[in-house]
Amino acid sequence: MLPPEVVAPSALKRRSVRNFFSSVKYSIEGFFAALKHEPSFREDILFAICLIPVAILLPLNAAATAIMIAALFLIIIVELLNSAIEWTIDYLRPEQHPVAKRIKDMASAAVFVSYINCLVVWGVLLWPSNAVWRHVAKWFEVLR
Repeated sequence: MLPPEVVAPSALKRRSVRNFFSSVKYSIEGFFAALKHEPSFREDILFAICLIPVAILLPLNAAATAIMIAALFLIIIVELLNSAIEWTIDYLRPEQHPVAKRIKDMASAAVFVSYINCLVVWGVLLWPSNAVWRHVAKWFEVLR
């Protein structure tokens, strides 16, 4: 039980429609700040923009397509978190420090792992034994 002078967190932050729209506004501002200030984030967005149409056009079921797109969105989400962590470390500790480097390296490793996850997901779903390639070959036969 909380002491009487401590107010429960839910009592401090009440949710309303105005709060919701403010949260959405801040999220959009954060997204565009990442686009403006983070080259890696722009590269990840370009990567997703190029591959999402491919995932949609491939002759896979809806679940497989959704999983492939989710793997791409995971890269974007992790890159946003990585950027936020890096900016926070730079703000709190502008000078070089081994712990700050370790934190930034770990956040960067999370982005790397999300790319590996994407490769594995796409590789498993597009493996030659999954008949996707037979459908793609038929498309090219029709074009001849």
